[in-house]
Amino acid sequence: MRLITQSLLVLALGVGLARADGETAGEFDYYVLSLSWSPNWCIREGDARDADQCDARHDFGWILHGLWPQYDRGWPSFCPTRHRNPSRSDTRAMADIMGSSGLAWHQWQKHGRCSGLSSDAYFALSREAYATVTHPDAFRRLKQPIRLPASVVEEAFLAANPNLSAGQITITCKDGGIQEARICLTRSLEFRDCGADVQRDCNLNRATMDVIR
Repeated sequence: MRLITQSLLVLALGVGLARADGETAGEFDYYVLSLSWSPNWCIREGDARDADQCDARHDFGWILHGLWPQYDRGWPSFCPTRHRNPSRSDTRAMADIMGSSGLAWHQWQKHGRCSGLSSDAYFALSREAYATVTHPDAFRRLKQPIRLPASVVEEAFLAANPNLSAGQITITCKDGGIQEARICLTRSLEFRDCGADVQRDCNLNRATMDVIR
């Protein structure tokens, strides 16, 4: 009898946990726009995967990693949603700014579902957010890989976007190189201060930055 009772308890807990997966879609405080320096990702991971994103014909610099719903502290992910998943053509259409349809699919599953929007509306908003930020021209003109303080990358974004302040952007690094510029936006895509958990600037003084192919 005790074994049956224990089994029923485990089953009940399992059902409860399954229902608890993911936060409520549409309930968040702001967005983080994440821009990835594609050449560094290609050196670090993409080339080994033979990723099409890394083919020189694309000329990728700062690509859209994602538009992430964020709480003032923490973030939701993999939210249940009533909206359908995007089609292959929907995700393929995002490859011009995201590098691949696979990334677009993953971003919808992990972050887009939490926006409360349909996939079409989420991708449209992501494209609008991407266009909101002016990307510094200087990095497109690199002729060879360089090492620089990560703070220089932040300063370049601030100079290119006069309405952006230091508390609204953070630069991340990975494996000794510049990884991403993360910019905080209101739900209406205006610059806003980042939460404390997002403001974690890379402090490397000699971070690598590879050239656009």
